[in-house]
Amino acid sequence: MRNMKIQKTVMVGVIAALSYVVFTFCQIKITLPGGDATSIHLGNAVCVLGALLLGGFYGGLGGALGMTIGDLFDPVYILYAPKTFILKLCIGLITGFVAHKLGHITTSTDKKHVFKWTLIAAIAGLLFNVIFDPLVGYYYKLLILGKPAAELTLAWNVASTSINAITSTIVSVAVYMALRPALLKSGLFFELDK
Repeated sequence: MRNMKIQKTVMVGVIAALSYVVFTFCQIKITLPGGDATSIHLGNAVCVLGALLLGGFYGGLGGALGMTIGDLFDPVYILYAPKTFILKLCIGLITGFVAHKLGHITTSTDKKHVFKWTLIAAIAGLLFNVIFDPLVGYYYKLLILGKPAAELTLAWNVASTSINAITSTIVSVAVYMALRPALLKSGLFFELDK
């Protein structure tokens, strides 16, 4: 009998490390007026993948921790770490809820059903991010940080978040659909609906 809690905790660490590496080292940073920046990255794809594999809380926590650590080590993003943690955790929670509570992807054996609900879940989590990351970022910059350039960076943030959402949806769904059969065969697949 496997100890699921220990395995999930270890996997949260793996997802956190992977999201940190992807966010930090595989990004295209775009410098914005006022010393701010936005970036094109696949950190959100790791967060979604974690939620698909581990469930919303554990997967979202892994993605949120990894990208928050990435923010803390980057002087441009350090002030945005609390916002990052909350928003990335929400991506995971939404993705996990749709995939596992509505779509029941872990107990289904129908590949079309799994693909459909994996895609819907990824879109739901990342659509949340497309709407709320720029919106929360705007108010965070304006009200908390007192940056008058918040309006100037809003359009750039919407554009980069939209690009990130599209690429992250494609990557996370493709990787999940490729990993799923291997995890099932090896006995490492987490059955979350039970």
